[in-house]
Amino acid sequence: MAVDRMLPTSEAHDLLALTRDLADKELRPRAADHERDETFPEGLFPLLGEAGLLGLPYPEEQGGGGQPYEVYLQVLEELGAAWAAVAVATSVHGLSCFPLATFGTPEQQERWLPDMLGGTLLGAYSLSEPQAGSDAAALSCKAVRDGDHYRISGTKAWITNGGTADFYSTFLRTGEGSKGVTCFLVPRDLEGLSFGKPEDKMGLRAIPTASATYDDALLDADRRLGAEGQGLPIAFAALDSGRLGIAAVAVGLAQGALDDAVAYAKERTTFGRKIIDHQGLGFLLADMAAAVDSARATYLDAARRRDAGRPYGRQASVAKLVATDAAMKVTTDAVQVLGGYGYTRDFPLERYMREAKIMQIFEGTNQIQRLVIARGLAAG
Repeated sequence: MAVDRMLPTSEAHDLLALTRDLADKELRPRAADHERDETFPEGLFPLLGEAGLLGLPYPEEQGGGGQPYEVYLQVLEELGAAWAAVAVATSVHGLSCFPLATFGTPEQQERWLPDMLGGTLLGAYSLSEPQAGSDAAALSCKAVRDGDHYRISGTKAWITNGGTADFYSTFLRTGEGSKGVTCFLVPRDLEGLSFGKPEDKMGLRAIPTASATYDDALLDADRRLGAEGQGLPIAFAALDSGRLGIAAVAVGLAQGALDDAVAYAKERTTFGRKIIDHQGLGFLLADMAAAVDSARATYLDAARRRDAGRPYGRQASVAKLVATDAAMKVTTDAVQVLGGYGYTRDFPLERYMREAKIMQIFEGTNQIQRLVIARGLAAG
């Protein structure tokens, strides 16, 4: 079911129509096979780049689409309703462009941003480590200055697009404590950089999640983004935006599950009536619709604050928490609507349910979101 959207311009309406058409023709027909076979959708991200969907929230003078964040997030939602893994990878790509677009020098931006925002290069965001997930200040993978280079040693973990992406916005230890982390733009072909076997995941199987190992890798110093020690502020600023991306994808996934459940409930009959006309099922579907609409409202509120230049960090955490919890509940209830059929792989609902789970975990677990929200309340 097409969502009745309130969009700021006619250009935004056209953009959403283009996205929906692309999702129907290029994403939905391929999703089930790639997810089952755990194969990367070769050629799809260049296609998204050609359509202008990979750099939407960045300024046109940088090679982006110059769109408000509220429009960009609704594009992600449309992609998420068709194929969650591709939508997540698209969100992560946008997240990985943030450090260069926001903290890079004009020379760095001119050199790398056009290909990143235009879809020639696919990006990844590399913050987590095996022993440093939610506690980003505990990073140990290090970069040591060596003349015009940095020597990098250690391991990074849980990298979406890992091994497939062309560049990695990577956070490495260059000093002590929370002020000893620095951001770098690392190319995939860096000598001494290797990637592990992709994780065997519950869902989002078409997009690899892998670890990266640096074995005395020598990186040009001009690939440092921002000043030494500025890494964690860059990382956390990026994550505020990234959490909104995941919130939007989660809403898309939930909307897709709701649409499939409603379509089934309109066709399936019991006791001489369509099951949607039985109050018990009708009320369940109504609660699912309310959860989807409420979650969408939270991410749009945060996005509009961001577009207006107002603080939005707490609202981003609220959106990520509310939207991903809603996606988990709605996809679970959608399986229930289909009964035994929902538990089979003949229908996509079981996949939606598996995909929803990770959204409560990455970009900061929902327990971390509650911590961020509580700290914001305490700070007044």
